[in-house]
Amino acid sequence: MAEATGPSPASARPRGNVRWVICALLFFATTINYIDRQVIGILKPLLQTELGWTEVDYSMIVFWFQAAYGIGLLASGPIIDRVGSKLGYAAAITLWSVAAVAHALARSPMGFATARFALGLGEAGNFPAAIKSVAEWFPKKERALAAGILNAGANVGAIATPIIVPILAINYGWQAAFIGTGLLGFVWLVAWLLLYRAPERHPHVTADELAYIRADQDNDAGAAPIRWGALFRYRATWAFVAGKFLTDPVWYLFLFWLPDFFAKRHGLDLKSFGPPLIAVYLLADVGSIGGGWLSSALIKRGYSVNAGRKLALLASAILVTPIIFASSVSSLTAAVAIIGLAAAAHQGWSTNLYTMVSDTFPKSSVASVMGIGSAAGAVGGMIMSRYVGQVLETVGSYVPIFLWAGSAYGVALVIIHLLVPRLDTPVVPAVANRAE
Repeated sequence: MAEATGPSPASARPRGNVRWVICALLFFATTINYIDRQVIGILKPLLQTELGWTEVDYSMIVFWFQAAYGIGLLASGPIIDRVGSKLGYAAAITLWSVAAVAHALARSPMGFATARFALGLGEAGNFPAAIKSVAEWFPKKERALAAGILNAGANVGAIATPIIVPILAINYGWQAAFIGTGLLGFVWLVAWLLLYRAPERHPHVTADELAYIRADQDNDAGAAPIRWGALFRYRATWAFVAGKFLTDPVWYLFLFWLPDFFAKRHGLDLKSFGPPLIAVYLLADVGSIGGGWLSSALIKRGYSVNAGRKLALLASAILVTPIIFASSVSSLTAAVAIIGLAAAAHQGWSTNLYTMVSDTFPKSSVASVMGIGSAAGAVGGMIMSRYVGQVLETVGSYVPIFLWAGSAYGVALVIIHLLVPRLDTPVVPAVANRAE
């Protein structure tokens, strides 16, 4: 930021808070994204009984969602960078909402796998569009907090799902759970199309707020997108890929297998595993916002961007490790506390991992890098789903699964630091464009 003897629009708190209205929209989109994603995990014990699924059947349904999610991420990033956040987000939520409703028509594992594949393609657009919007609407010192708030939508969605889905399924049938939750996306779509504009074209953004948003973005203003293939030449891309590949599968484990874990290990069912899941994701909410707050607070107190982000990542990696004991404790309360701490740590980790992308790449390429890294996370999730299905089918225990989950973050942080020792230095757009 420019030095000044007194407050200025670029340094003082600005008049106007439209950027937080945009953040709220991103939060609600992510909430809906995770509601639609998690419905099948909540219904797994019921559908497994009614439709005769094996553990391998279910793992394959999850596998095809993650395969489509990975494909969609690779495609959606460049598309969103090209057409912009508004149209890209609108197309994504339309596709995934139609797919969510279509689950009600499925009867066989293949039918559910087909609906999940379409859901994965659409849902892939959420985070690339959301993080791109954050890069457009927030200065660097507020990006981690904004990313933490929108990322908290994942936890709110995960909290809402075990409340909404049993009510719909028990009273109206499991098909109603898919239809009722799938229609939420269309409500959000109307609000998005009415309210979203780029900051410089938004009628309610004051000059002060626009100057505040643009205060530390001069380095990439107007930069052309880096050619997609050229993004793989940057160590920062590979750092993000490594972080997502190693740690995203742990979050997929929570989303798709926690109800099954509570059913098998603690005897819970559709009517009783709601409170433990809600507790886990309430803690995850705290971690998501807290992780973003921590790195933002450190940077505001004089730490470098590099130190602030990596100290927050280190804290998250340490806090997730007790999950290795989650399957060994006999107390449901202890298991919920351990898993909840790990979920909070994961969300704090993800918030800062996402923000690394906007720290190191120009806004014009953020969605593409997000897509590449998140696709790697989806591939990791595909491997995880097959691994978990085989372990449960043959060993019948979550012990080796949680042991793997507890070690992933420390390994990922070491790789990230080796690849990008300094996050303070972004890639240079002019050099990147010459590489085309």
